[in-house]
Amino acid sequence: MHHFHIPNDIALVEQLSAGDVFYISGTVFTARDEAHRVLLDLPIEEIPFSISEMALYHCGPLMKESRNGWLVISAGPTTSSRMEIFEERFIEKFNTRLIIGKGDMGEGTRRTLKQIKGVYAVYTGGAGALAADQIKKVVDVFWLDDLGMAEAVWIFEVEKFGPLVVGMDSKGASFFKRGR
Repeated sequence: MHHFHIPNDIALVEQLSAGDVFYISGTVFTARDEAHRVLLDLPIEEIPFSISEMALYHCGPLMKESRNGWLVISAGPTTSSRMEIFEERFIEKFNTRLIIGKGDMGEGTRRTLKQIKGVYAVYTGGAGALAADQIKKVVDVFWLDDLGMAEAVWIFEVEKFGPLVVGMDSKGASFFKRGR
């Protein structure tokens, strides 16, 4: 069983193989379809957080605002294949080493992750309450007014987030292809 701390261990994910199970602690950011569009359209120097030092989580969380800040009600993964049209360019632009989502992704993502020695990991669908429990802090939120709750970019501090299963590894292997 592997455990990584993000951002310190972000380069170590290349040691994982398709099918490996691991957990992470540290910083993740959410990005669904619209957030991908916004981030790809912005120059890197205008993005108010360091994408390359975080894990990307395909998630549209359900949040509740309180007097003490934001509470995460549910934060399960969204279907990652929807992001395939963006992911190759996203990985290349931001050197995204760890992507977390649900289901398989396409050949462009697999090929680009292999080039930069990154990993796509799968979180169990339907486990939004479990994921919410593993989020210890909402660090920030961006584009909430423009994109809405589900599409906004949320920055979370997570602890023992997982279990995550390597769907695509840095060597180009796919758990999904192997399983077929």
